[in-house]
Amino acid sequence: MWKSIRKLFNDIHLYAGLISGLIVIAVCLSGTIYVYNTEIREFFDSERYFVRQDGTPQSLDQLKAQLETQVEGQIVGVNISNELGRSVQFSVKKEGEGRPATLFVDPYSGQILADNQEKTATEEFMGYMFSLHRWLLLDKIEEPILESMTNQELGRFINGVATLLFLLGVITGIVIWVPQKVKNWKQGLKVKWSGNWKRVNHDLHNTLAFYSLIALFIMAVTGPFWSYQWYRTAWQKTWDTYQPPKEEKKGPSPIQAKGQEEPMEEQILPTYVLSLDEILLAANSNLDYAGNVRITLPEKPGGDISISKSRTGFFARAGADQLKLSPENLKVKEANLFDDLPVRQQIGRSVKALHTGEIFGQF
Repeated sequence: MWKSIRKLFNDIHLYAGLISGLIVIAVCLSGTIYVYNTEIREFFDSERYFVRQDGTPQSLDQLKAQLETQVEGQIVGVNISNELGRSVQFSVKKEGEGRPATLFVDPYSGQILADNQEKTATEEFMGYMFSLHRWLLLDKIEEPILESMTNQELGRFINGVATLLFLLGVITGIVIWVPQKVKNWKQGLKVKWSGNWKRVNHDLHNTLAFYSLIALFIMAVTGPFWSYQWYRTAWQKTWDTYQPPKEEKKGPSPIQAKGQEEPMEEQILPTYVLSLDEILLAANSNLDYAGNVRITLPEKPGGDISISKSRTGFFARAGADQLKLSPENLKVKEANLFDDLPVRQQIGRSVKALHTGEIFGQF
């Protein structure tokens, strides 16, 4: 009975690997490069991220005031690094454009160092690595391959199938790795270098797969999260992080149903002078630890100020803490602290960090 089950799992392991092999190699190679996306960009485009520490850095409000005289658009956010000698990143939303542009500003001189809309060779290369990892570069093909879906959707689908087959290979590999006799366990943990090339190749496959088993399983089980909506929903429901989509308002209101128009009341929203320095002070006083801070300003008057702060360091966990501050007095209206979440939800919200290995920072 066990021999039959073992043979079945061995066949599944073999053919799952054969079918998904080439795609998995491309996805893993590009993923290995892209996981160091931040480090690669900061190394090759260091003039954007690092500045000379010359004197005392200007306040955020001073930098914001200078920036508003140099560029058109609304400043909607700012990223402040915990490390000295780094640029400050301002998000500027220009009229008619969807996503805000990121401007890298020298905190000492106020000089604009770069605009992220101006792509460097490094960013172009990393963009190709991301495209290969996510969509197998099919999104770069202008002509649609299939009428039923876009090239990006096709690449995502193929990638997801290959990843699920790889996951199946990992699971079946665990089963067939287990030796039939206890005395043979050591053979699966080391390589017999004195054997012929087939034996060495077999032992390398067995031992390397065993020692990297946990990492391979985590990467494979989290990968389809970005390929299939059903998988994403199942993941979120499993870890209790699912939030149903907001239902759109359908049909006319009771007043409109009677053929009458609803009275239009002009709502006058209060406006406040928002100080970035005071916002940062409030954020750090409520989140009293060293870390990088992201401030998102309300696009409309009276809206809440959003704060995101993440820890830095060699063994810092990846989860960020979230605050919503009142624009009137900078009091905390809502706090979502990562440490306060149940372990189950912490795992669910860390899907990207688990997939990339950033769950405990650079460790």
